[in-house]
Amino acid sequence: MSTPTPREVRLVSRPVGWPTHADFEVVESCVPEVGDGQIRVRNTVMSVDPYMRGRMSAAKSYADPYVIGEAMTGGAVGVVEESRADGFAVGDHVLHGLGWREVAVLDAASARRVDAAAPDSAYLGVLGMTGLTAYAGLTRIAALQPGDVVFVSGAAGAVGSAVGQIAKALGASRVIGSAGSPEKVRHVVEDLGFDAAFDYKAAPVSGQLREAAPDGIDVYFDNVGGEHLDAAIGSLRLAGRIAVCGMISVYNDTEAAPGPRNLARLIQTRGCIRGFLVGDHYDLAGEYAKRAAGWLASGELQSRETFVDGIAHAVDAFLGVLRGENTGKMIVRL
Repeated sequence: MSTPTPREVRLVSRPVGWPTHADFEVVESCVPEVGDGQIRVRNTVMSVDPYMRGRMSAAKSYADPYVIGEAMTGGAVGVVEESRADGFAVGDHVLHGLGWREVAVLDAASARRVDAAAPDSAYLGVLGMTGLTAYAGLTRIAALQPGDVVFVSGAAGAVGSAVGQIAKALGASRVIGSAGSPEKVRHVVEDLGFDAAFDYKAAPVSGQLREAAPDGIDVYFDNVGGEHLDAAIGSLRLAGRIAVCGMISVYNDTEAAPGPRNLARLIQTRGCIRGFLVGDHYDLAGEYAKRAAGWLASGELQSRETFVDGIAHAVDAFLGVLRGENTGKMIVRL
């Protein structure tokens, strides 16, 4: 029985507003021969992330836009099927950046072997870029101190859920999250150990945040922007810090969203807002990996994943992330 030809997902048009299935196509791959220093990997899992929406635009940004008519890229983990590179053997599990396809040929220098004792999906989530994003944002950007009151938006998502748990492990006195449904609110509090959470769809964020943190907040980890950022500035305490990781609420806007109306409070509070990209903080990866291993072993850090099966449904998974349909990390199983 012959092996099916591997497939990949290509961008065929740049979305205006919300992406649709018409902007993508799933086609058979032309897998190149493996050259010296390269490996061929059959992907087992791939990541879909909000930042990918920005790469579908031609606008200049921190990452090159996806090319029309070519396979997109993103985090993936797979098993080496062929190797012409030292240090990589057939059967090794590797993390790399050629997702959105079932089979990838890549330079071994751009891949990292991972321990097969943990599920492949963990290296796309809590043991990978997701966890490091949370850790770098809290420790380096927001300069979290023991006793701080922390608020995180998108608390049931991949990064947000890690932020809340890591903040507690680092000594935050109170961690508050926002999420998009009563079930997600329950998960954040009962399963992940947040001190409080609220459904941002149920009532204005500012009022719910004041109720959850009547004395204000020291740190806000922003995954959403918009109304959430406005509310966080309004609740910021003296010398409060805001780490801006993402603003998913505006990614599909066709017109500029209104900015926060209360930036003058930063003068009163001597507050600070700082954006960041995890790619600038990979020097923390070793430190984070050691601490994360301990937190996972102790149960202080847990990981929830939402799975979608098959590359034919990868676009569904991506659109689901933009709509907030995932709890924890969204993973496409290949």
